[in-house]
Amino acid sequence: MVDVDVIGETRSGAEIPPRAEIERLVSLALASAGVDDGHVAVEFVDAERIAELNAEHRAKQGPTDVLSFPIDEAGDAFGPRELGDIVICPEHTEDLREAVVHGALHLTGMDHETDDGEMLALQAEILSW
Repeated sequence: MVDVDVIGETRSGAEIPPRAEIERLVSLALASAGVDDGHVAVEFVDAERIAELNAEHRAKQGPTDVLSFPIDEAGDAFGPRELGDIVICPEHTEDLREAVVHGALHLTGMDHETDDGEMLALQAEILSW
């Protein structure tokens, strides 16, 4: 079972998808890569916070739409697998549902910058369900 914590949905000021929809999208994205258990946190932040994270972790200036931070890539450690965190900036995201799926797919190890379009094709397929 995938456990999803949603953080910051009430203070973002944007129209955040319902918690159940976020959980469903994360579970679908993870299941598409064979991951069916673990914990994920999805946090909604402002432009200033995501710009800080973008500079710190990617050496890129300014805000972005979504960042993913995988944690336990190899599987179980001392308890439930900690899959990672997805951080989304609603004011820099056109489709929050797409950002949730995009972030979750990155947690599975997929990377649209290095694959031949597989990640974005899978993302589109998941969003069509």
